[in-house]
Parts: sequence; C-alpha cells; structure tokens
Amino acid sequence: MARKIDPFHGCGSEEHKGYFSRHHWTRRHFFQLMGAGVTASVLSKTAQGAETVAQAAATPINKAKNVIFVLLAGAPSHTDLFDFKYLKGTTPDATKPETIKGTMWPMGILPKLGNAFGDLAVIRSLRSHALVHSLAQTWVQIGRSPAAVLGDIAPNVGSIVAIEKDQLRTPNNVFPTFLALNSPGAVGSGYFETRYAPFQTSPSNTGLQNTAHSGGQALFGERWNLMHHLDDPLRINSPLGKTASDMNDFYAGANGLMYNPQVTKAFSYTQADSLRYGNNSFGNSCLVARQTLAANDGTRFVQITLGGWDMHQNIYGVNGDPTKGNNIFTLGKVLDDGVSALISDLKADGTFNDTMIVIVGEFGRTVGKVTAAAGRDHYPQQFAVFAGGGVKGGRTIGATDDLGAVTIDPGWGGGAISGRDVWPEDIEATILSAVGIDWTKVRYDDPFGRGFEYTPQSGAVAAYPVHELWNG
Repeated sequence: MARKIDPFHGCGSEEHKGYFSRHHWTRRHFFQLMGAGVTASVLSKTAQGAETVAQAAATPINKAKNVIFVLLAGAPSHTDLFDFKYLKGTTPDATKPETIKGTMWPMGILPKLGNAFGDLAVIRSLRSHALVHSLAQTWVQIGRSPAAVLGDIAPNVGSIVAIEKDQLRTPNNVFPTFLALNSPGAVGSGYFETRYAPFQTSPSNTGLQNTAHSGGQALFGERWNLMHHLDDPLRINSPLGKTASDMNDFYAGANGLMYNPQVTKAFSYTQADSLRYGNNSFGNSCLVARQTLAANDGTRFVQITLGGWDMHQNIYGVNGDPTKGNNIFTLGKVLDDGVSALISDLKADGTFNDTMIVIVGEFGRTVGKVTAAAGRDHYPQQFAVFAGGGVKGGRTIGATDDLGAVTIDPGWGGGAISGRDVWPEDIEATILSAVGIDWTKVRYDDPFGRGFEYTPQSGAVAAYPVHELWNG
C-alpha cells in the first residue's frame, strides 16, 4: 500500500529521487559502450523473478497508435493560457481575448492554436497533488507519487508503452520505441529493463549525432564483424545470463542507427522547415517527432520538454512590456508555433488521427492579481490539452470558477467516483487507454514482489481514463 501524504504540502519532506537523478538511456551511452566495452551489469537492471500479469475488466479506448507527450516544465499559468480568465486591471489587453466556440481564448498569446481550437480538447478540471517542481514533474511522468512505496522504481509512462508494444516491433525496426527530445530530465524506465528507457537526443539539422565512425564505415564494419566472430557465444543466449544478452541488444540497436539513410532523413531537417516550427529547440523537437513517427520504423512514444514557465516575476514582460524577457507572451509563442505546425503536418501526413498529442505542466500558478513581483506563484489547479488520436476537439472538459481557483464542474465521470477532479494519475490512465493498454494491469516482476500497478488502483480512489475526450 502506498504511503498517504498531504496532497498539497507534505510531499517535499519525504526522500525520493529528483527529476534529474532518475535512470535514463542516451545516445551517448550507446556509443560510449561500443568504444569502451563497459560491462552490462553496471548499466542495466533486469526484472527480478518471473513476471505475472493480472487484469481487471477494463476496456481501453484504443484509438491512437502513437503519443507525443509535451511537458511544460516550470508550471505554466493556466489562467493565462488554456483556462484563460480576463481580469480587468491585471490581464494585459495584449492578450486579445476572443471567444472561440464558446471558449474565451488569449489570441494575443496563442493565435495559431486558437485557429486550431477545433482540434483541441482542454481539460480544465485537472489538479496537482504537489507544488514542488521536481516532485510534481516526476509525478506527471510516472502517474503516481514519487514518494510512495514504489515511486523510486516506477517507469515513465512512455516506458510502459514501450514494453507493452515491444511485441509489435519487427527485426527491421531500428528506431527506439521511446524517444525523448529536448528532455535531459526525462524520467527513465524505473525497474524495467533499460532498453525501455527514453532514447534521449537534442535535434540538429545535421541529423542524429555520433552515428559515424572516425575510421569510416568499412573499417567499422570489419571491427563489428570481428567482435561478433570472437565473442558471439558470450553475447547471444549468453551463459553469463540475461544481462549480457541485453547488452548485446544495445550494441545491435546502436549499430542499426549508424550509416542508416532512414535515420538521417528522420532526424535532420531544412532551415525552411525549422522556421515553420519556430526556429528553436522546442519547434525542432516537434518537427523531429513528426518525422520519426512518419518513418513508421518503431517509435511509438515521443516526449518533448519546453521549460521556462516558472514565472514568479514579470509574467507579462519586464515593466509590462511583452517583448522583453522570458514571459507568457514570448514563451507562449514558442509553444504556439511548434504545436500548431505539428498538428498541421500530422494532418498533411495523414497521421493525425493515429497520433495523440498531450500537453501538460506539473501544476498551475496563482490566480487573480499578480504578486508584488508582477508574477504568479505555485498553485495546484492546472490544465491538460489533448489533440489527435481520435479525440473530439473544439471543446473544454470541466470548468473552474471565475478566477480559475477551483473546479466547479469536473466534466467527467471519474470512474467509480463521479464529481472529483482529474489527477495526474488519470492522465496516465488516459494515455495508456488511448493506445490500447489496460491501465489496471498489475505486474509481479518488481524487485520488491509487491505487484506494480500500471496506474494506482489500490488506493482510496483508483486512476481512471478521461474517456469523455472521445465519447463526450
């Protein structure tokens, strides 16, 4: 049973692994291993004991093939973006409020997404359990308290998608199932094998870095063949155990990314395309996400991070000038450019209905008047945005009061208990259900033998998908 904690104030006092200290796998690790031969026992963890899976009678919605998960790190102001509230004397006129399909929208901040509102479904009844950045950012990626009993070994939701969809990979698939772009702090695979961790890279117009050998392809091929000639008996069905065999899989995966024109095409881009996406690291990440999914070569889950939302001061610009400093206008434009171009291109590719986009931060920001520093502080009320994957757009789910302080209409069934807020646990359940995974599944291969629930089901309230995104 998970430890119960105060949902808003007590979380920070318990020990847990921070957002930047959790295990993950990177491109650099791949190629360092190829050059240095670091032993697998140091770098990978295997599940303890035999795996047993129990299922409840849950029916996933199964509308999406792929997921693009956008984490707005730093916690954006919900009342200035997707739960927009105009407060006279506080909200700048430069936000240009307009009513779109009955929803008040900040066209001065998110004009392109306003024009694409027909594709968006916004949950306004989402509420965070914690107000500490590292804790809450981890929480939204693992769908449970990092301070709970199994919090330290809990995998990223993308790792759950990766392990569940592993059987769909073919021998020709060389792309990683779980890709993390512009996300150096992405939560890793937890107690799952490291091959289900996010493959982390930063987009570059020259393509995926470190995929060529200094001695050339021919020399590298000779060394690769010699290595296998000498020690395949220790690599394949290894007498040293599964850990050594898994490390051979890492080598093979890394080799598949080298000298591969499909990889080069998916991970590189033109300056013109970059400009359409905003010509910045976030936009380039959205562009690469679209291209890797279009390649249809194994990637199923992409995480992208856009940080900088911790606006305790000058949220509307330095001295109220929206052109100065990092503020809701300047960073809003980055989000607006990148996601709107992503939606447009997914539609052009014909993959929009197969790809669900999820946008969420770790919590929201204080409502009403700004602080003495002209900013907004941490606050539990927040939002989540969904698009694609069969989601019915052009609407909001749930409603808050006039200030955006509390939920007055949850807008969803909430499983067995109706009338409650949506929680981060429910967002993970929604993602799993969208791609056809039973969110109530329990694995009995965790190191403690306790049984790892994909989403918490044994607590006071079980996590449940927001199926109103499709059925409402």
